[in-house]
Amino acid sequence: MNIPYQDLAGTHQIIYRELEEVFKEVLRNEWYIRGRNCEAFEGEFALYCGTQFCVGVGNGLDAIRLSLMAYDIGAGDEVIVCANTFIATVLAISQVGAKPVLVDADIKTLNVDNSKIEEKITEKTKAIILVHLYGRIVALDQIVKLADKYHLKIIEDAAQAHGAICNGKKIGSQSSVAAFSFYPGKNLGALGDGGAVVTNDANIYEKIRKLANYGSEKKYIHELQGINSRLDEMQAAFLRVKLKYLDQWNEMRRNIAEFYERELNRQYYVLPEKMKKGENVYHIFPVLCKNRENLQRYLNENGIGTNIHYAKPIYKQKAYISEFEGQEFPVTDRICKEELSLPIFPGMSRKQMEYVVEKVNQFPNKCIL
Repeated sequence: MNIPYQDLAGTHQIIYRELEEVFKEVLRNEWYIRGRNCEAFEGEFALYCGTQFCVGVGNGLDAIRLSLMAYDIGAGDEVIVCANTFIATVLAISQVGAKPVLVDADIKTLNVDNSKIEEKITEKTKAIILVHLYGRIVALDQIVKLADKYHLKIIEDAAQAHGAICNGKKIGSQSSVAAFSFYPGKNLGALGDGGAVVTNDANIYEKIRKLANYGSEKKYIHELQGINSRLDEMQAAFLRVKLKYLDQWNEMRRNIAEFYERELNRQYYVLPEKMKKGENVYHIFPVLCKNRENLQRYLNENGIGTNIHYAKPIYKQKAYISEFEGQEFPVTDRICKEELSLPIFPGMSRKQMEYVVEKVNQFPNKCIL
């Protein structure tokens, strides 16, 4: 049996006619930037997230960068973020001229260790970026209190958490601003790059709209030093189709994850603690294994696709190693050395799930925890 890490073709086949129809519609209308589909998607995604406003942008990195720019965060400022994240989160901080301040992860959640945030706050700290990695929410209550205490902004990096629930509400509706990515492999993915920022702050919304459009609201009138980052019309049309299926696809992911959590042998693998229903949309299903490379090779030999998120932490990448020299993040180090992502995608069959569990549990070189 051959099981891919993810099956975009299978997912797209189910909605192929809808995608084809909107493609033809955009082609006929000949309006490719900030057209009616983009406007409609922004309204629909804001409604889905439970926010008043949404701005479609070019990608997830830009969504974070524009959020920082909207709060005038730049040179001399510090922004706190989890060490265990994709590099885009930290790049956005660097690109506005601010200093990223890393906090180690919690081995129980693989997300930020909330108890270690306050010790990193200084008089230069202006914001905390909360990364809902793997589709798991970071509990907001404690961090909101911390942000209020020190007058900090909270920016959610929800690039992997479309549709996740926190305190009974969708992610993105309970903080200053939230950034999303629509990279094709995301739970809500375009057929190319794309991103969005959602907020309930009218002033921030208006500012991000201008910043993303060369600092302009009216053509050739530039009020701000902005950038070019706009969700194109074709991708917005595709996303409108796929948004209708997002909750259904997320539920499929949860069912697969529940099977994995129930059937995988925890004597040999570490799984993040289980969350309440809705708090994890399982963009990624990570397991920790001491013999990760051997396990990955074994699964590949048996036709099972896997991935690693992420093999080398940001502070050990050439781009950042000098900036974080001498700093240690032992939990993040362990995650980067041991994490392996198992297949999880909408439409995955029961037989496929059983085969993955069977092979993982039969791995001959058992991990010693």
